Amino acid sequence: MICKRCFVAGRVQGVYYRASTAQRARALGLRGLARNLPDGRVEVLVCGEPAAVEALLAWLWEGPSAARVTAVEVMDLDCAPQHIAPEFLIA
Repeated sequence: MICKRCFVAGRVQGVYYRASTAQRARALGLRGLARNLPDGRVEVLVCGEPAAVEALLAWLWEGPSAARVTAVEVMDLDCAPQHIAPEFLIA
């Protein structure tokens, strides 16, 4: 299992980005969360099998049709139990 923390920039708030991310993550069997940040970005924490995590990371650049993603910053995250939600949540 691997975990990643992502910061997604662009037009990603108010365009169904978090809910779409959660749908895609759940379909891939991933756990984590997506939440809006005060600076207009969306933070995505994701944990799961490497191939599934990589698939979601690629999708983050697309997002739903109304989104316009300009940057996705990805960093490794420790897979400590406090970082792993029991499912994929929207905050």
